[in-house]
Amino acid sequence: MLDYEVEAARYDATRGGEPRARAAARAVLALVPERARTLLDVGCGTGLLTERLARPGLRVFGVDAAHGMARLAARRTGGAVVLGDCHRLPFADESLDAVCAVWLLHLLPDAPRVIAECARVLRPGGVFVTTVDKDAGHDVDSDVDHLMAPYRVRRTAYDADERVRAVACEHGLGRAGEARFTGHGQGKSPAVAAGDVARGYFASALSLDGAEQEELAARIAGLPDADVPRGDPVYRLLALRKS
Repeated sequence: MLDYEVEAARYDATRGGEPRARAAARAVLALVPERARTLLDVGCGTGLLTERLARPGLRVFGVDAAHGMARLAARRTGGAVVLGDCHRLPFADESLDAVCAVWLLHLLPDAPRVIAECARVLRPGGVFVTTVDKDAGHDVDSDVDHLMAPYRVRRTAYDADERVRAVACEHGLGRAGEARFTGHGQGKSPAVAAGDVARGYFASALSLDGAEQEELAARIAGLPDADVPRGDPVYRLLALRKS
């Protein structure tokens, strides 16, 4: 797991910036019913997505556990952000019309607890929108992906579609739709990918010991056109409605 207190200052620049956030916000809002009046962005990070979830009549909140992230998000959104743990959301039972968790569940071995919390704070008829199969979205069949393939984590992803839907069902959430969006600006060049491997950025997607990490980084760095970005990832969003 990355240190998000440290990542806060560079997070937006290394995650596709505004183009990715705009694409994600459009996709999330397309799955949030027009009648919704409140939306919580769980694990809101720097608030780059949160501030773009604006829609007439919709009040948007953010929550993040990292002080550095929450501080930036509060500044960006005008203060509609609270410091809090996604395992114990600081909101009352059945108090929100919609909740979203974008690029979050894939990081959490205890993702079922977070899904349960999101279900708890939703009103009946409310919608939970989350990314699923996030790491798979980054595999664009490039030469970089081919080198990474032998080290891909073989376990079922924490945010695997079937796993998320099964847990959601236990908490009264049923499938209500899905959407896709492009991670604009996130197509990695071999040079960037090699640096990310070396610093452990792919911890949730790759299983590497120290020697393998060093060797893989060197092999990726040696690919041709090392500074040319490969294809952008495509992410999936799943919408789940509370009965």
